[in-house]
Amino acid sequence: MREIVTLQIGGAGNAIGDAFWHVISHEHGVDYASGRFGGTSPLQLERINVFFNATASKRFYARTIIIDTEAATIQRLNVSSQLYRPENFVAGSESAGNNFARGYHTDGAEILDQVLDNTRREVESVDSLQGFQLLHSIGGGTGSGLTSLIMEALVEQYPDNLLCNYVTIPSPNMSQVVVEPYNALLSIPALVNNSHLTFCLDNEALFQICNRNLKIRMSGYEHINHIVALTMSGITTCLRFPGQLNAGLRKIYVNMVPFPRLHFLIPGFAPLVTCKQQQFSKGTVSELVQQIFSSNNLLCAIDLRKGKLLTAAGIFRGRMSPREVDQLMTGVRNKNLHNFVDWIPNNIKTAICDIPPRGLKMSATFIGNTTAIQSLFQRLLDGSTIMLRRKAHLHWYTGEGMEEQEFIDAQQELQAIIDDYRSSGGDTSEGGENDADSGDDAAATSSGAQCQYCGGD
Repeated sequence: MREIVTLQIGGAGNAIGDAFWHVISHEHGVDYASGRFGGTSPLQLERINVFFNATASKRFYARTIIIDTEAATIQRLNVSSQLYRPENFVAGSESAGNNFARGYHTDGAEILDQVLDNTRREVESVDSLQGFQLLHSIGGGTGSGLTSLIMEALVEQYPDNLLCNYVTIPSPNMSQVVVEPYNALLSIPALVNNSHLTFCLDNEALFQICNRNLKIRMSGYEHINHIVALTMSGITTCLRFPGQLNAGLRKIYVNMVPFPRLHFLIPGFAPLVTCKQQQFSKGTVSELVQQIFSSNNLLCAIDLRKGKLLTAAGIFRGRMSPREVDQLMTGVRNKNLHNFVDWIPNNIKTAICDIPPRGLKMSATFIGNTTAIQSLFQRLLDGSTIMLRRKAHLHWYTGEGMEEQEFIDAQQELQAIIDDYRSSGGDTSEGGENDADSGDDAAATSSGAQCQYCGGD
């Protein structure tokens, strides 16, 4: 069995992680509150060990380390479910205060050894470790600073295993922290040099999905965390269930990353619709393919038309014909050749899992490696440059042991990634008038999610 160890770090990472365990525990028939198996199919148990450990009392617990510099934020998880092992909660004595330097140099460094000890215990309990899954935001102090520290230690101690990051990236229109640009900037070198797969998430895109596609008024982060959890469930579905065409973590890495540094991926999910919209949906594979190539269904606020796809993958769930899926995915590429780089001839991968998600007959998860992501990096670079030019708020970082040169080095690293993506796509800086969405107008109205958004089940 190829197991995965999850580390959820900081407030955002733990919120997304909790939603993820809600979703996959239900898919595997494990009760979230008690950790006991109540499923009806042997397929639910066949590969349950990828994410869960079994106890002698026939209970299951999540193979995850819950980490935060502030204890109060993770105490709720400890009392809400027996799915989490009490020893795997690692908390500091004081919050990192939205400061990368405190997460990396002071408060985070104090709990690093405890994090690594717990991780080592989980690693030693599995038969064949596939890799690590890290959930975090790079806008706060813990998710940026402590995660960078943990990644460096994991790469040193487990050099043969993959590091897969699900990263919430700050958005200027949804900003809650003034120093977010600094924290995000300082996280980039660790993500570039230590991560193997980085899935980029954006609160702005997620809120737009809720408002535009799902027509729900937002009062918190529950809905957007659930959308992220559904997408993570789709990406990992081939690790957890048998299928006609499989895609393990390393297979995704090999097929999606043409060069080691260009591993920043954009995830998407379909269908993302309300129950009422679902009644008017065709429910066909063709409709799913149309939607996953729509920018409206991406979990990151970028426009696929502004760049070229280096590689793309579609992970489908439900009963469907592999031949039909291959034909439709190839058809998208053939109709939109100008939106794909020409130096990778067969750059679309498909995978099919027979087990659909809860409440749906079929679904699709999109993973794209596109040069359009340079606009997101440029946004981070511009935001930090404006502040750094006047040295605004810099004293909070230098006071914790950092030097101004570290900011300059991080900016150079970020600029290098932008240049790498720009050169990979050729003339992508000019954008494109044509559309890789394969019907963006239709998908804008028919893109969709799950029943619980409108009170159904």
